[in-house]
Amino acid sequence: MKVAAIYDIHGNLPALEAVLAVIRRLRVELVIVGGDVLPGPMPRETLDLLRELDLPKQFIRGNGDREVLTRMQGMENSDLPESVRAAIHWNAEQLQQEDADFIATWPLTFRLEVEGLGAVLFCHATPRNDTEIFTRLTTEDWLGPVFAEAEASLVVCGHTHMQFDRMIGKTRVMNAGSVGMPFGQPGADWLLLESTAQLRHTGYDLKAAAARIRATAYPQAEEFVAGHVIRPPSEAEMLERFAAMELG
Repeated sequence: MKVAAIYDIHGNLPALEAVLAVIRRLRVELVIVGGDVLPGPMPRETLDLLRELDLPKQFIRGNGDREVLTRMQGMENSDLPESVRAAIHWNAEQLQQEDADFIATWPLTFRLEVEGLGAVLFCHATPRNDTEIFTRLTTEDWLGPVFAEAEASLVVCGHTHMQFDRMIGKTRVMNAGSVGMPFGQPGADWLLLESTAQLRHTGYDLKAAAARIRATAYPQAEEFVAGHVIRPPSEAEMLERFAAMELG
């Protein structure tokens, strides 16, 4: 079975379209949408495309999806920065009750047997919650207890928007990266699983994508284009930033 894991789309519809085109060419049989479809500049269009995708698919919920859903339910997380709350508010205003009902059905994790890889656990951040931060540099001493209980040969995660492939104890852990807001090289990052697991990168027309995003009413469209499409932060910069935030 060919399985594609696409994470952290964040409403970047042009990036998603490019990845789905490759997924179709490769004849992928199952798409795992690993959370944080939202928030972003094209939430309505992104959700519609995924919902109508004519391939078998499984969603899991990320912290961004959860925060948008919470806002649609009349609450909000006051601990988030004002800029993040503004993006969440705008995304919530673009969606309808049927969207909230749809997002509310997404589980936090999903398990799948993949021939050649064994038991695979898909989660958004870590197997125990959707916000914990760790990177390819985080010490195994901190991570061992988190992944020891996963009971999987491979754990696939996202959340930090940087791809990696590492062992934590006896568990292989892969970060699929981000389709819509990658840190490092511009483009779209994702993961392909069949008899092996392959980190993938898909390029797309960044100028055309920037024009489409700028044409939306998203209040942070220009910042999104500049900082996540045209010139994302470097991996080194984000590793340094996340070091102060990682679990431990």
